Amino acid sequence: MKKTLLIVDDDLSILKLLNFILSKDYEIVVKNNGIEAFSWLEDGNMPKLIISDLQMPYFDGQSFVKNVKISGFYRDIPVILLSAAYDLDEQVANMPFKVEAHIAKPFNPTTLKTAINQALQVYDEQSSN
Repeated sequence: MKKTLLIVDDDLSILKLLNFILSKDYEIVVKNNGIEAFSWLEDGNMPKLIISDLQMPYFDGQSFVKNVKISGFYRDIPVILLSAAYDLDEQVANMPFKVEAHIAKPFNPTTLKTAINQALQVYDEQSSN
């Protein structure tokens, strides 16, 4: 059974690209913004990993991830930020929560797959303890 990844981004071309790159190995759920993604989580869904953009309308990526990380139910889900923000490193350094990885757009698919595998491996090891 494939592990489920939640991908949150408002850019349709990125969603299609990520689905193409990752759907062979993972079950992909895509949401266009943080509101849709959090609603999906609140419906009882539990992905193994979240990939989120930072810059989205309505409920931006930082607000979405902050709510995930302060939640009792979802805080242990690994998060990878995938963003075109010009100051991505600085934004991540100033966040009051930890993310497993952050990758700038445009991205190398191999780099993303490596980050996903590493985050899932750590998550699986922590879950088994």
